[in-house]
Amino acid sequence: MNARRDVEHVRPASLPAGRDGDVRRANAMAWGGGSPEAGPPETGAARLTVRDILGLDFVATWGPEVVAGAAHLDRPVRWLHVAEAADVAVMLTGGEMVLTTGLLLADDERVQTEYIESMRRADVAAVVLGLGRAFRTTPEAMRRAAERCGVPLIVLHRPAPFVRLTEEVHSRLLHGRFATLDLSDRIRSSLTALNLSGATLQQLLDEIACYGGCPVVLVNLAQRVLASAGDKASLSELLRDWDRVSRQVAELAGSGPVTVEPDGWIVVSLEARGRRWGRLVFFGYAGSDEFGLVLGMRAAEALAMHRLLGDRDHGWEAQAAEALLLDLASGSARPEQLVTRVRAAGLPVNRRTFVPLVVRLLADGPGETEHDGVPELIERAVSEVPEVAGLVARIGQESTAALLSISYGEDSDAAVCRVAVRIREALNSRGRRAVLGAGFACSVLDEVRRSFVEAVHVADAAVAAPPEGPVARLGDVRLRGLVRLLRDDPELQAFIERELGPLLREPSLLGVLRTYMETGRNKSLAAQALHVSRPTLYRRLQRIEALLGIDLEDWERLTSLYVALLAHEGQRATGA
Repeated sequence: MNARRDVEHVRPASLPAGRDGDVRRANAMAWGGGSPEAGPPETGAARLTVRDILGLDFVATWGPEVVAGAAHLDRPVRWLHVAEAADVAVMLTGGEMVLTTGLLLADDERVQTEYIESMRRADVAAVVLGLGRAFRTTPEAMRRAAERCGVPLIVLHRPAPFVRLTEEVHSRLLHGRFATLDLSDRIRSSLTALNLSGATLQQLLDEIACYGGCPVVLVNLAQRVLASAGDKASLSELLRDWDRVSRQVAELAGSGPVTVEPDGWIVVSLEARGRRWGRLVFFGYAGSDEFGLVLGMRAAEALAMHRLLGDRDHGWEAQAAEALLLDLASGSARPEQLVTRVRAAGLPVNRRTFVPLVVRLLADGPGETEHDGVPELIERAVSEVPEVAGLVARIGQESTAALLSISYGEDSDAAVCRVAVRIREALNSRGRRAVLGAGFACSVLDEVRRSFVEAVHVADAAVAAPPEGPVARLGDVRLRGLVRLLRDDPELQAFIERELGPLLREPSLLGVLRTYMETGRNKSLAAQALHVSRPTLYRRLQRIEALLGIDLEDWERLTSLYVALLAHEGQRATGA
């Protein structure tokens, strides 16, 4: 069975499963916002077939009749050639429509047969014979030979000025070729400009999808999805059954750099430094084959340039994982797409428990929070725990995240602790310290987004007071975690101003108050920690009471001050 037809059940929801033309128009409208013109350019002039030429209005006045090879009228015509020589085939290179009156073929059926056979060997598109000068009716020998050789033979029953047909067809062919060259230049210029401006892979792919007017998917040789662009509903349908679709993509890929399929699938082989590393697939391209080839080649060039210009140590596989984990960490990931995105990223999803883990490096000195090599180190640490698979990527300047997929039936808490211990040991070997925050265990992927936000919050809160264990959970961060979670709330900011107002302009006194509370209001311990005498500490505490108009023995006011201090520290830790 044809692989293209096998994929019918995963045709994107926005594309009706009707005729190819209907599918292509719907696809263009899905991408362009309701107008087919928003899809790929109209390209009728870029390609002419024998049937197209016979359909020209003025050709109909010459009385054309297809007497042989009617099944081959969709052959493309590369050029028209007017010739009366019997051995004209030696001057042809293929794809020509040969126009002749047959003057040198009359009265010799053997020559007529050899003429048609030479046309077959030259791979001509068709032979047009003008009746009237050499032949009054169709020569039967030529007709039989043409039918046997599969060469379309068209006779013209009325006088035909071949020069007019030649001028018209050549004009259309040249126009189409110039249009193709113009499109090629525009695509190349646009994509090159994006590359040189430092555009991301996603921005580049969005531009390619815009030129194609259809969804595109970028995969590596293992058929793992690295990035995608285009209509979201269509992509969701494709990725939902990606295992099946990807096998069909592999079957469709030809030996050449670009394979254009009749139903609008274009498979582009991608290379860099002479090595093939992946494929770009267009689903439902509505333009002509010629423009599809051009688009595929220009896209391959742009992606190769992006790969060469980009960070060689931060490949596209890492970028794909980073995009997914960033969406999860920010809470912007769409729940209905999680299964397809996680599966396409190569993480096991069947009968698994999922736990997000966020690693925040601690700054022990200036410039010591760079994440160079940290994601790779964490990925190796995760791989050392057999029952756990993980997707690892940076999610900011100070954090690396891992989405852990744990074998069904395993103790997820114990597995997370083993992973955390491995990560800490690996970081310690590099002289680095970090806090690790974990979200709650999820039995279904739909819950991962909430859990991921929790893991980010826990790791963020744990920076101020690192836990004793290998990994922090929500229960470990308590009040400190709550105020850090609410640190961007305007009401909390107003609360900080009300409680600490004058002290915010007296950093030294703010430090005294913090130390006093951290030592359990023990004045002797506070004086030692501040390296001052007890009388000096007493005077500073009295100064704080005077500025704030409170009594530090009032437990309720003291509690409010403590909460305000925690919130203020949370804002300072994030640059607020």
